[in-house]
Amino acid sequence: MARIFDVVEHPSEMTDELVHRFPEQGIADLRIGSQVIVREAQRAVFFRDGRALDSFGPGRHTITTANIPLLVDWVGKLFNDRTPFTAEVYYVSMREFVDRKWGTPQPILVRNPGMGLGVALLQGFGTYSFQIKDAQQFVTQIVGAQGIYRMADIENRLRTMLLSKLQDLLGETGATKSVAELIGLIEEIGAGVRAKAQDDFAAVGLLLKSFYIGSLKPSDKSAEELRAMGMLDMQTYTQLQAADAMRDAAQNPSGGAGLTAGIGAGMGIGNVLGQSLQGMTGQQAAAGGAAAGAAAGAAIPSVMTPGEAAQILKVSEEDVVAAISAGDLKARKIGTAYRISKEALEEFLKG
Repeated sequence: MARIFDVVEHPSEMTDELVHRFPEQGIADLRIGSQVIVREAQRAVFFRDGRALDSFGPGRHTITTANIPLLVDWVGKLFNDRTPFTAEVYYVSMREFVDRKWGTPQPILVRNPGMGLGVALLQGFGTYSFQIKDAQQFVTQIVGAQGIYRMADIENRLRTMLLSKLQDLLGETGATKSVAELIGLIEEIGAGVRAKAQDDFAAVGLLLKSFYIGSLKPSDKSAEELRAMGMLDMQTYTQLQAADAMRDAAQNPSGGAGLTAGIGAGMGIGNVLGQSLQGMTGQQAAAGGAAAGAAAGAAIPSVMTPGEAAQILKVSEEDVVAAISAGDLKARKIGTAYRISKEALEEFLKG
């Protein structure tokens, strides 16, 4: 014989639970006159056959056909209102869930008018808070028949919604503001994201209470990421690689070795990227590479000073001397001066 529940309750603070179904498996056998206990910051929603019957707020409630009028279809006077009936009871947390974390897993591309390449990649992180506004709508559209619905079940969806609004807003604002100006407007941007996301949250019965940007800054690897996105040509990328190599060398106690490795890799990757951006494939790519090599060979003199080699590499003369000292670039010392052959420079460019 099925158990008939005379008292229904979920004595939990629901700190991580959004919804708890009673019972977790199967359905509840109730009777008119059963007690329903709902704690503060909870709401109990009754369902039968997938249809919402009613919902109760905090307090102790006695089930009657008055407070659940739809039961009249199933419960009549024939059994003196003591007829058992089946239902699913969903306890929904109405508390505010605060300090939820968000961050940009991938940098967001924005315009940067009048500066550098005219584009930049931004990364950010912060917090947000929300609460369930319409318990019945949330259960119907999101939870379904799950026994327990936790924060982890919806957090990725909420972060995706917020990041799409942030990216959209940064795109709109970045059309007229520089990156430096955007970083100074994080409070206004946060308020804008909150306003943009409200409709999406409301569509599933939620209310976005706050959205804060803790940090918004350019990506530390902007050159690499822009190159991977196909937004840098060979020359620009090579120059940025050289700048990155100089930065790394300043942080490298051993000096020239790290620097020259960066320059060599930058030039090699730059050539490959240049061909890629020109849309060359198969034999066209090979022919283009050969033509580029011939043109480069004609431009390189047979013997060069470090200064002339630096002009070809588009780096400083000090960088070339450091490469020679590290043994990465072959050169002959005549008196106090270095001379570099065309073959040695071409070998260095090959990495």
